[in-house]
Amino acid sequence: MKNLTTQIQPQIEESWKVALAEEFASDYFIKLKDFLITEKASYTIYPDGSKIFAAFNYTPFNKVKVVILGQDPYHGEGQAHGLCFSVPHGVKPPPSLVNIYKELNADLGIPIPSHGNLEHWAKQGVLLLNATLTVRANAAGSHQKKGWENFTDAAIKKISENLENVVFLLWGRYAQNKESLIDNNKHLILKTVHPSPLSAYNGFFGCKHFSKTNLFLKSKGIKEIVW
Repeated sequence: MKNLTTQIQPQIEESWKVALAEEFASDYFIKLKDFLITEKASYTIYPDGSKIFAAFNYTPFNKVKVVILGQDPYHGEGQAHGLCFSVPHGVKPPPSLVNIYKELNADLGIPIPSHGNLEHWAKQGVLLLNATLTVRANAAGSHQKKGWENFTDAAIKKISENLENVVFLLWGRYAQNKESLIDNNKHLILKTVHPSPLSAYNGFFGCKHFSKTNLFLKSKGIKEIVW
């Protein structure tokens, strides 16, 4: 249990640690840590403690160019590694990611990868942020409304307030509910349905968000993403 306590705060990239210092010191975050310690004592939690803040660690605060918002980490064994929609090498890409790859292929002609690891996006400035950063094994949504949403909302607000010309990709109703946190006078917001097989044919396919993102970045003199 002590091990989890040490993993929850320090293992986050320094610029984010500074930007979110008030959150780490807040009452809700202290309660969140207590909740996670209790959960860890009785259940398997995903992702591993060292990967809880992977989205922040791969994409420092002042390097953020694009934000993609997810809801929950994957809750199956070996899937979650701290980046929304992404899975580690060797893990079969989940259906929503398969559809993201299909749209990427149709939009920019990029061949569909054989893996589901999106670390190469994150390293270029794509913040792959889930609203909830942990989950109990095989229990979708089990760590919602425990404090993580406060933390990730604060991160979105910090980006909106302190950076300029960031592209926010809001896929699905849950992500679009975060729109009120974003200043659309400073940033580009692109919205469509979720890439899930249940909704992808209702607007995700054909949205061309990847080319639109790069056109916007290029127009602002910002290096485009190599998707």
